[in-house]
Amino acid sequence: VIVHDVNELTEKLFPIVEAMQKHFSAGSGTYYSDSIFFLSVAMHRIMPKEITQIIQVDLDLKYKSNIRDLFDEFDNFAEGAVIGIAREMQPVYRHTFWQYRRENPQTKVGEPPPDGLPGFNSGVLLLNLEAMRQSKLYNQLLEPAMVQKLTEKYHFKGHLGDQDFFTMVGMEHPELFHVLDCTWNRQLCTWWRDHGYSDVFDQYFQCEGEVKIYHGNCNTPIPED
Repeated sequence: VIVHDVNELTEKLFPIVEAMQKHFSAGSGTYYSDSIFFLSVAMHRIMPKEITQIIQVDLDLKYKSNIRDLFDEFDNFAEGAVIGIAREMQPVYRHTFWQYRRENPQTKVGEPPPDGLPGFNSGVLLLNLEAMRQSKLYNQLLEPAMVQKLTEKYHFKGHLGDQDFFTMVGMEHPELFHVLDCTWNRQLCTWWRDHGYSDVFDQYFQCEGEVKIYHGNCNTPIPED
């Protein structure tokens, strides 16, 4: 077990992610402490080179299967993919991309699966650190000018940290991501069903198959065994 000092990590992270914080943070500005919500984005820059793969998970999870099985998903990454991540299971990005969607009525951006691009949820993340280090494209996308360019293109203003960054990049470069099955991150939050999207909510929320990890996001109770 290696314990990392959160202040030291934040110190390393801040210069890398400072530019994206204003686009993907809930606060009104760029807060130093916000940097930790972007840890996954730059994990490959701050972890020792000998660490080649990491699974990063939220705390509000309940495991129904062996986490070792999740490591096998790294073997399913297509060439060029650097991160494994499940789709967002609420229409949050249908909402966030409203202006882009209005200007591009035929877009798949924000549309539900299986054919749409609903965005990602970062509660369960497979980070292929070696692939992230090697990917010229991924590292270019971390540059402030590229972040600015994409946020302008998609009229994007989020508040969910790394998840927003991955979602926006995924709209432009889906080849960077290995999409995990929803059963590896079975999100339970239903907030958007009661906030204007009841008519389409179930298209995002449905998940077939035996759940491997429950995610009690937005403080949603997780089913008892």
